[in-house]
Amino acid sequence: MHPILSQFRRVLIYLLAWIPIAGLLAYLLTVSHEIGAHEAIVLSVPLCLLYAFLCLTSWYSCRGNPLEKYGLGRLIATHLTAALFASIIWAVAAESLASTLSGMQYFPGLSHRFRPEVPLVIVTGLLLYLLWVTLYYVIIAVEASRDAEARVMKASVLAREAELRALKAQVNPHFLFNSLNSISALTSSDASKAREMCILLGDFLRRTLGLGEKAAIPLEEELSLIRAFLAVEKVRFGARIQMEENIDATALHVPVPPLLLQPLVENAVVHGIANLVEGGWIHLDVHSQNGTLTITVENSFDPDAPPRRKSGVGLVNVRQRLQARYGNQASFAVKMEGDRYRVALTLPTESEAQPA
Repeated sequence: MHPILSQFRRVLIYLLAWIPIAGLLAYLLTVSHEIGAHEAIVLSVPLCLLYAFLCLTSWYSCRGNPLEKYGLGRLIATHLTAALFASIIWAVAAESLASTLSGMQYFPGLSHRFRPEVPLVIVTGLLLYLLWVTLYYVIIAVEASRDAEARVMKASVLAREAELRALKAQVNPHFLFNSLNSISALTSSDASKAREMCILLGDFLRRTLGLGEKAAIPLEEELSLIRAFLAVEKVRFGARIQMEENIDATALHVPVPPLLLQPLVENAVVHGIANLVEGGWIHLDVHSQNGTLTITVENSFDPDAPPRRKSGVGLVNVRQRLQARYGNQASFAVKMEGDRYRVALTLPTESEAQPA
């Protein structure tokens, strides 16, 4: 689509740009003193209106001869030929207009007096046509730059979405692997608990169905998933797990990435409470203020216990998901103080979040 003809406002601006050009042409016609000012104006206004539409055709010539495809010699020859052809048409139209005006009583002999100005009209037409060719090439370059930026942005968004899907896909298999190991251990020691754990695990997995297709879920739903997860773990640990929640009521409807908190709680259980003979506690603190959601998961742990082998998912997964979704707008921090292990993260509420 022609960049000027595509919008009426652009057409209007384009025609207004020809007003000073018409004034310049009128001035040039009066330099020889053969043509009066009023005659020059009457000639230049309709002539510039005609040539304005002739110059619009140079867009198609520019599109058909891109700078990156053809050599400089061909481009110069093509556009000079088109400019010469357009300026000759313009000059013929100018002579016809002068001849028509000569038949009126207000412009006697105008055709004869205008004839020496024909070369001036041709040269002016050449320059004006080539000027618009140059401007059109600039427009084409700007459009190409914008298209390239749009393609890069789209590719970045697609890559980010693919990364998010891959990271979310790691969460359930990781938890499922740990749960199946626990069930396997319980089958030989307590078959009823193994059966109960299977039922609770099935309930948890049912709740997570379809979450991989969602970019965000309400925090209230995420908390429900955590409780379903803890129900599975309590079959194995019983009263050894104590969960405390301090949830800001205003934060319950804030959207968060699905299964964002479950790895944090799982980390507290596997690497904290599992190593404590008498069990331990997990404290979940959530606050929403000034467009920022602050989440802290703190748990007791044994600092002298040997570290367990890590699978490389857990906290790394959460950190990567935050980075992929929110970029520098989110933060993730881990801190150990004595027998306390704290994971704190902040993220913008969904209305404040922008793509990174």
